Amino acid sequence: MSRLVASGLVRFCVRRLLSSGSTRAVSSLTIREQEDGIRRIILNNPKKRNALSLAMLNSLREDILTDLDNNNLRVIIISAQGPVFSSGHDLKELTSAQGREYHTSVFQACSEVMAAIQDAPVPVIAMVNGIATAAGCQLVASCDIAVATDKSTFATPGVNVGLFCSTPGVALGRAVPRKVAMEMLFTGRPITAHEALLHGLVSKVVSEAHLEEETLGIARRVCESSRPVVAMGKATFQRQMAQPRDVAYATATAVMVDNLSLRDGQEGIRAFIEKRRPVWTNSDEKAHD
Repeated sequence: MSRLVASGLVRFCVRRLLSSGSTRAVSSLTIREQEDGIRRIILNNPKKRNALSLAMLNSLREDILTDLDNNNLRVIIISAQGPVFSSGHDLKELTSAQGREYHTSVFQACSEVMAAIQDAPVPVIAMVNGIATAAGCQLVASCDIAVATDKSTFATPGVNVGLFCSTPGVALGRAVPRKVAMEMLFTGRPITAHEALLHGLVSKVVSEAHLEEETLGIARRVCESSRPVVAMGKATFQRQMAQPRDVAYATATAVMVDNLSLRDGQEGIRAFIEKRRPVWTNSDEKAHD
């Protein structure tokens, strides 16, 4: 396909998406498209194994944060082109020639992306079909939900090249049991998708043929719920997980009372009692006393 034809095809796809109420943004490294409340972010550098270079991280961060407060956005799916979900950091950016300041900017950008995923008011789903290593594994571990194909593998092999996966270990250690995380970090040995499921790194393992269907099914189910209720629930879950038990219960109790004060909180209860589907406002409106 010539470059002219390819360019024309991209323009046609953008016009078609816009005419149907969808949006699509294409950069050299990522593709962002949104339709029916679902934002899809696709890592788009398969020739470099979707390495999380500084440019890739900046593009990914922008795709996550753009228009994040729009009530039409209900869920984000992160996936990748090619057989590698992400190989982690671009090691060519981590040589001594780049310098300490540049290295700091790379890891800082990576940390900001992972924080943006967990701080987003909507659920973020990783759709994994292939290899996820080092910071790529960190990306999966940082997502709220992860659906993977049975051919996917996960590893933190930095120790094998003299760079221990310390930052990936932050997300990994919060997603899997401590001893599983330590074995992965100390040995660099990859685990299968089924091992990842067993240890809690991924939520579900499916065949490649069913990956899209299964992931979109979860996303569409999320879209059926009230956005502010989901946002409140996600933020509370993240907060209470870092707290001692009694403090966590106090936090969750207060939030449940706040949840009941929302118009959508009362609408859901009334709809259940009246045996009908709820009609969400998807706003932070308070219920009338």
